[in-house]
Amino acid sequence: MTQSKISDDTTFNEKLTSLAFRLNGKIVQASVRPATRLSTVLRETFSLTGTKTGCDAGDCGACSVLVNDEAVCACMVPIARLANAEVITIEGIPTYTDVAQQLQRAFHHHGAAQCGICTPGMLISAVALLQRCPTPTEQQVEDALGGVLCRCTGYRKIVKAVCAAHAFRAENSPPKVDSAVGKKILRLDGEAKIIGSEKFGDDEVPAECLVLKVIRSPYHHASFELGDVESFVEQSPGIVAVLSAKDIPGVNQFGVIPPFRDQPVFAEKVARYQGEAVAAVVGLPDAIAGFNVKEFPITFNALSPVLTPNDAQQAQAPQLHAGRGKNVLTEGLVQRGDLDAAFSSSDIVVNGTFATGFVEHAYIEPEAGYARRIGERIEIFGCTQAPYMDREEIARILDIDEQDIRIMPSAVGGGFGSKLDLSFQPFLALATWQLNRPVRVTYSRPESMLSTTKRHPSQIEARIGASKDGQLKAMDFFGEFNTGAYASWGPTVANRVPVHASGPYKFQAYRARSKAVHTHSAPAGAFRGFGVPQSAIAQESLFDELANELGIDRLDFRIQNALSNGDQTVTGQTFSQGVGIKQCLTELRPTWQELNREISAFNRQAEQRNDADQLQENVRRGIGVASCWYGCGNTSLPNPSTIRVGVNREGRIILFQGAVDIGQGSNTVMAQICADALGLDLNLFELVSADTDRTADAGKTSASRQTFVSGKAAELAGLDLRKKVFESLNLNEPAQLSINNGKLVATTDKKQESLDLTNLPADDEGLVIVGEGTFDPPTSPLDQNGQGEPYATFGYGAQLIMVEVDIDLGTVKVIKVLAAHDVGRVVNPVLAEGQIEGGIAQGLGMALMEEFIPGRTNNLHDYLIPTFGDIPNIDIVLIEDPDALGPFGAKGLGEHVLIPTAPAILNAIRHACGATVRQIPATPDRVLVAIKESQ
Repeated sequence: MTQSKISDDTTFNEKLTSLAFRLNGKIVQASVRPATRLSTVLRETFSLTGTKTGCDAGDCGACSVLVNDEAVCACMVPIARLANAEVITIEGIPTYTDVAQQLQRAFHHHGAAQCGICTPGMLISAVALLQRCPTPTEQQVEDALGGVLCRCTGYRKIVKAVCAAHAFRAENSPPKVDSAVGKKILRLDGEAKIIGSEKFGDDEVPAECLVLKVIRSPYHHASFELGDVESFVEQSPGIVAVLSAKDIPGVNQFGVIPPFRDQPVFAEKVARYQGEAVAAVVGLPDAIAGFNVKEFPITFNALSPVLTPNDAQQAQAPQLHAGRGKNVLTEGLVQRGDLDAAFSSSDIVVNGTFATGFVEHAYIEPEAGYARRIGERIEIFGCTQAPYMDREEIARILDIDEQDIRIMPSAVGGGFGSKLDLSFQPFLALATWQLNRPVRVTYSRPESMLSTTKRHPSQIEARIGASKDGQLKAMDFFGEFNTGAYASWGPTVANRVPVHASGPYKFQAYRARSKAVHTHSAPAGAFRGFGVPQSAIAQESLFDELANELGIDRLDFRIQNALSNGDQTVTGQTFSQGVGIKQCLTELRPTWQELNREISAFNRQAEQRNDADQLQENVRRGIGVASCWYGCGNTSLPNPSTIRVGVNREGRIILFQGAVDIGQGSNTVMAQICADALGLDLNLFELVSADTDRTADAGKTSASRQTFVSGKAAELAGLDLRKKVFESLNLNEPAQLSINNGKLVATTDKKQESLDLTNLPADDEGLVIVGEGTFDPPTSPLDQNGQGEPYATFGYGAQLIMVEVDIDLGTVKVIKVLAAHDVGRVVNPVLAEGQIEGGIAQGLGMALMEEFIPGRTNNLHDYLIPTFGDIPNIDIVLIEDPDALGPFGAKGLGEHVLIPTAPAILNAIRHACGATVRQIPATPDRVLVAIKESQ
């Protein structure tokens, strides 16, 4: 490490200007540079971190504030324009207008805030609307809030909350909850989201914090050499240090799957993708703000990249990693039955080739956090989905003991899988460890999009056969996935896809092969579904073609072949209960039949108008259906979770739950489950969220595992605490528990016993009785043919989607969605609905508009995600087919809901206009080509 000896009182560059304006009702003064963004002044000068920054380009709207009663993006307003202006932030809206508090309560009630990063921008924009239009229509809400992006909610609950705000009345105090599971409990961490006080990665900064800037490769593939770094530091006022690979005391390597660790913290000599870190500069805030990367002493030599799996497997292709011949990371296989015989006996066989591209997670919160050293320990605060995994990797990088590292997850402004991987953490850890100074970093939007993981692009070939009576016979599947420069979650995708590529259906014979191939692209990692959404597109599209060839109703064809309790899956696994896919599909039937009649009439009329040359818009409607299944948790691997709960002397129940809440609601769900298992009122509970010093390892937030796995651990913890309470009271019969005035009371049919908590000895956390639960779902390794028990349970779902296609323009608009999902047991209906709506929105984006192009896409105005106007009303049916192991019968949900959306949309497009689209996103140009080919 090259480090300077300059003092912190160095001054920089531009002349400061003193400016006065009214902020949340008070006159304030700021001494800043005139061009400074208003968002920066609010956050850095006045510590009003409720104003979020997601892009610094006016694209996401998270930084919306009111300036002279108009909603504006604070990142686009230079502070010099605000002399004598009035500015209202999320912290100031309750006193700005009476409707603000009603609006905030409506958001909380309707579950309109999930991760919460966009919520302040939504509320500000809604306040501006309600000031001029107290009772808006849904269309007016969509128009007014259309400039604020949300990646979690699917927007519908936000619209409902704004429309209801003018008349919203909430209870003054929360009701006593006798049983919590199944109830519409408001998020226990929801209030902080709606008042803007929740702390995300960039919202908490220690005093005298240095700032870190990563130097990244501008090329897909390049050799490089660092220049005279020492002179650079000496000649750069405010620059404190430069870090590179040589400064790492431990192993310059990390990964999420130990046998496949291959990604360096800093590249050494060769960069393998555009955006890869090669060095980092640490300095005072003003110095880093004014830093010009072109002045950094480094020389790149661009080399020829391979950007597709086909190119990467050619004989002359450069090898990205030793020992991975033809750049193949890994392969997967599931097969059973006599494939040749089953195809030979099939009356109809269909086949197709399908392609999907990179998809960007596009969470509104870019990666951010800080690290500080406390003696011989290090603390890292920031956005993450996997604190214990982070701790393990940082320990290897720094060559220190894991117990000397504390990971404190911030609130996470969306994750969807990408925040499972390390990003900023190693840079902060190294800098603060070496300098013994607190250091912070916040990725810019282009930096986030360039450097972090994406959904795997795929090339899929599939063939499916059936008998003339509609019975599925055989399926042969091969999927090739672009895993990018490093392994990340590529092995998981390659292993999960062959298990799921069949969908939740019965086959006489089956073979599914997968391959993950390295290219000079950003690493492809986890993204809601781990490759299953890609495989479902092929399987469900071919199902429609089969049904049409056979002359069988497309929904009936699926119901006929769907798995039931007692059926064997393609890995030979049998479930005696909890296989809810047939019920999901059957729930769609009445609406399916009704809409098919309506669509036939609509399209006949459209044809007649077109023949009469009277049609303004040459549109056709179509309806599609698709289903999903998804294994909860790791594939055939240990997947434990531990939860602790205790009671303190004041009679409060403290739940230590390390299942990171990224907006899906685990903080609330774990408390609901634990409360019912313990048998005490949920209102007695207090949360201690994920923190490696305070909470046990609940595993990573991924693979729809938290409700099923950590939820079961929470149930066991509650039962354990209940057992210990009974032991303390010397009770061995059923009793109802309550806590009153520091006494824990157990009431039976015959007597009442009490325990004075105030007199009991307490541990370091202030707890007098503690319960703990650990759950590791039973699975078995897959054999050489992929046979075994990869998951302890699956979740199931089916979606019906109606679209409108303009056959002249190729545009597609989704106009109706009906989603039926089997969740085993509904723990919280509002949270479950929010997950379904949000997943459908992401699936719609994947189907129609989203494609990350390496080297080209690096912002949210070129990379399109769905907005308010893209998402129709979504009707939801929650199916409860209880799982034998899940907490109160519950299964996971979050990953599943995205899987059926894209294939249902593609099937609806075909139904509308005969166009078979086999490459997504189904952009207008691709739809037009497909329409032409169909004619």
